[in-house]
Amino acid sequence: MKKIYCIVFVALFAAACTKEKTTNITPQSAKPAEATSAVPDSKLRTQATISWSGYTWNVKAPTGTQGPGPNYWSGNNVWVDANGWLHLKISKNPTNNHWECAEISSTQSFGFGTYQWQIDGPIANLDKNIVLGLFDYSGIDGRDEIDIEFARWGNSAWPNLNYTIFPKVGDAPAPASYSQEFSTPGGTYTTHRFKRTSTSVVFKSLYGFQSGDTNLFLTKTFNSPATSISGKSMPVLLNLWCYNGLAPSNGQSVEVVIHSFTFTAN
Repeated sequence: MKKIYCIVFVALFAAACTKEKTTNITPQSAKPAEATSAVPDSKLRTQATISWSGYTWNVKAPTGTQGPGPNYWSGNNVWVDANGWLHLKISKNPTNNHWECAEISSTQSFGFGTYQWQIDGPIANLDKNIVLGLFDYSGIDGRDEIDIEFARWGNSAWPNLNYTIFPKVGDAPAPASYSQEFSTPGGTYTTHRFKRTSTSVVFKSLYGFQSGDTNLFLTKTFNSPATSISGKSMPVLLNLWCYNGLAPSNGQSVEVVIHSFTFTAN
């Protein structure tokens, strides 16, 4: 679903980042084999769950298409490597010519607290039809959901970093959102988090792998009652998918590596 945007453009600073790579972002096809390792033959072809970052996750692999998109989804496009890092991939299945996407959802629910992801990937340069989502979600579309999404929603002129809060059930239906263009001048390591309380949600994005606010390049705060903030405990989801079910406009597979997810209760 295309978001409603309040777009504000600000200048990004370029700084040396903790644990940053020194190489420029390269297309997926040009990455070394270590960064794009194939799915282990013995894993995930039949598994319904994976263990990653200390939690158990359901792997989405339905028969036929499902939302968002709708898209085709494959368990073969989700795996954890020997380093304990999560890989999400979009690829074209040569057997049926379907573009297949990746999604996991936690078996555990999370409430008020800080949600953080550390990512290695070309997320500032994703194709206009590709979406990477990091969010908690009640299962009711348009309600009780808090998103960090890297997407241009099919339009290459639109900004690529999106924060969105969908209202709790019973409140006005309009989401609160903020979008901004960003780049990764120092490499492909970034940290993204939000802190949810009963009265506010604070989003932060940072260069490098950070536990504090070093190299913060974007923050946005939403406060109640102007913003309806869910009080539900909800699963966490990560997905990599094709907007409106459209194939990547560049015809290339996409892979993102998420080193970690952490949750710290308030």
